[in-house]
Amino acid sequence: MKITDSVLRSFRVARTYRENSDKVNCLEYSPNGENAISSSDDDRIVVYDITRGKPIDTLYSKKYGADLIRYTHRDSQKVIYSSNKLDDTIRYLSLTDYKYIRYFPGHTARVTALSMSPVEDMFMSASLDKTIRIWDLRTENVQGLTEPLDRPICSFDPDGLIFAVGVNSQSIKLYDVRAFAKGPFNSFELRMNRSCDWTGLKFSNDGKQILISTNGGMICILNAFTGDVMHKFSGYNNSKGLKLEACFTPDSQFVMIGSEDGRVHVWSTENKMKVAVLDGKHPGPISAMQFNPRYMTFATACSSMTFWLPSVEDI
Repeated sequence: MKITDSVLRSFRVARTYRENSDKVNCLEYSPNGENAISSSDDDRIVVYDITRGKPIDTLYSKKYGADLIRYTHRDSQKVIYSSNKLDDTIRYLSLTDYKYIRYFPGHTARVTALSMSPVEDMFMSASLDKTIRIWDLRTENVQGLTEPLDRPICSFDPDGLIFAVGVNSQSIKLYDVRAFAKGPFNSFELRMNRSCDWTGLKFSNDGKQILISTNGGMICILNAFTGDVMHKFSGYNNSKGLKLEACFTPDSQFVMIGSEDGRVHVWSTENKMKVAVLDGKHPGPISAMQFNPRYMTFATACSSMTFWLPSVEDI
């Protein structure tokens, strides 16, 4: 099934799970789309089976807390996650026996972004300590650091060849993965609403666009090659300055974001038109959302987790 305006408008809530007692910080689909995992403020890490449509296990990280979580690039049984208690170490966890494989210490302040390379055992982390660190899953030793950057967020491109860094909510720097020690090979200054801060940065799957999320009522899409602002999207509720996650659909043709009133807003990246507003009856703001990379489904989360499917009758 191709993702179209009518298909997106047809999406309805398929299942809602209330495994958490507090806000879900992050959710992530496995590379094959068959599993999903979430981390939350109640220290729970919940694993979901997408093919069976249900949660299959819950882990507790009471000592360290659980903030950002990512599957490794080719293994749906291993994840990395950042902490929001005790220290700012990143942990590498096996989901088969729930044992830690490795620890990645070094950050001295909260991790603000965690991005796994799509092609190799490399990941990077950005922190309020003004560093971006490059890691290899096979060793706890940091592989490299960028120069000090104010309030950084970061993401790999879909080919794993470059990564982008958002700095101080006003500029984008592009780095070559193999030569990041030389500094950025390109940078863009953006003129955006300075009353809000950038909270997320993602590439589209075709590598042509960069999506910037904010803690205000606006998200924007940039040309990944020139840095030009292509579209700005607003008209969703975020009056409290929340960190609301936005995402592309896998075909890069649409962008989605949840709002503080529990609705999902969808726009076309081609014509800038809003194509859908979907009500998932979330009791709180939608803090996390992702579209499945393989299957026609997406997930949204507040303190509960909701999975969506298209309704054939409505297409």
